[in-house]
Amino acid sequence: MVVVGSGPNGLAAAVLMARAGLAVELREAAAEIGGGLRSVPLFDSEVVHDICSAVHPLAVAGRFFREFDLGARGVELRQPEIAYAHPLDHGRAGLAYRSLARTCARLGADGANWRRLMAPLVERSRGLVDLLFSDQRRIPGDLLAPLLLPARILAHGTPLARRAFGGAEAAALLAGVAGHSFARLPSLPGGAVALLLGHLAHATGWPVPVGGSRSIAAALADDFLAHGGVVRTGSPVTDLRELARVRAVLLDLAPRGLLELAGPLLPGGYRRRLEAYRYGPGAAKVDFLVSEPIPWAAPEVGEAGTVHVCGDQAEVFAAESAVASGRRADRPFVLVADPMVVDPSRGRPGKRPVWAYCHVPNGDERDPTEAIRRQIERFAPGFSDTVLASRAITAAEFAAYNANYVGGDIAAGAITVRQLLARPTPRWDPYRTALGGVYLCSAATPPGPGVHGMSGYFAARSALRREFGIRTTPGLAP
Repeated sequence: MVVVGSGPNGLAAAVLMARAGLAVELREAAAEIGGGLRSVPLFDSEVVHDICSAVHPLAVAGRFFREFDLGARGVELRQPEIAYAHPLDHGRAGLAYRSLARTCARLGADGANWRRLMAPLVERSRGLVDLLFSDQRRIPGDLLAPLLLPARILAHGTPLARRAFGGAEAAALLAGVAGHSFARLPSLPGGAVALLLGHLAHATGWPVPVGGSRSIAAALADDFLAHGGVVRTGSPVTDLRELARVRAVLLDLAPRGLLELAGPLLPGGYRRRLEAYRYGPGAAKVDFLVSEPIPWAAPEVGEAGTVHVCGDQAEVFAAESAVASGRRADRPFVLVADPMVVDPSRGRPGKRPVWAYCHVPNGDERDPTEAIRRQIERFAPGFSDTVLASRAITAAEFAAYNANYVGGDIAAGAITVRQLLARPTPRWDPYRTALGGVYLCSAATPPGPGVHGMSGYFAARSALRREFGIRTTPGLAP
């Protein structure tokens, strides 16, 4: 069988199929594997920049990587003392420490509300993560975990969110993680994402892989090769008929990719449903090489691995809603990652990588450098003076870099209630396509975006069962 595309889901699918004893070939159009897990030196041979993903909460929390055990394979995931931070004007900031107690203490009068919100989620974190990152077709293993969500999502995924906290810091902290949903805010998907990522800060954390995200891809590839897999890079598949003699094909592609490979072969109704699949806002990224740590006005922000840069809750909501409506925000929601907070090996004295992207309308062709620099400078006066070099990737260029990022949509599809429940089309087995032996295993299938490998895992299990009669799922442990 063949897996097309070597992003985290394609790699996860390939690992599982190879461990089942099948002859598996992994085809990748680019010169190197990894998809969103690529890291390269951009300006200096000794400074490593992550091209797409940089911080990986689901590499420790999610089921696939829990079983795969990256730590046992030599991948070191380091935890910042502050998982994420949210600077505000006048030198204030919300800080999400690994310690829930410390976070609550810093939030003052809102500390009790934050504890009531997060403590039950932290207590049942594994069950909650397994529920949200399931194939949505089975009874959850922890029957109490689902009971924690409805009231909390309504409170923080509707206009009620504006009244949930009395202070700006707590409200901004939760709005910042909701911004990872690429959705209009407040919204039900945004509320769910905020609860998921927000509680993980105090549970398994938001780790940074030493050496960059490529270390995760390398560990997956090593296991695949150790079980007889074959990798072919620089080997695009342009027509599905090239693989006509293959028993099963798993596609780590967005629905548009399936349409391009197999459009004439697809039944009309299924093809039209794929054509109706909606893509969300784009990401526009800038990689900075700087001479010193970011000079945040609130110094504690410098201890965070991830920083959400966009002012208070109202500003985050306005920026994300504008972008979801196809308009560029005057003050965009910016995500900043500073890997050298925990991984000094990523740079050298006087040379540090800074990872930053903002949300823009799908397909936006404008250079984001000035907008991102201005937002960081707003909360870190003097940042511009530390910049030695920068490289921008527009949303349109992201789409050219990786065909799965349609219009720069790194989530592989709009995060809406409908497209979370029926992704990419309404089918009992969302991984099977209308073509026999052909499966989708990308983030356009449940459970959706993120570096978790579960879409590939579930697609591979479906193919093993239906195409090869293998009903026992292979183990993933080293």
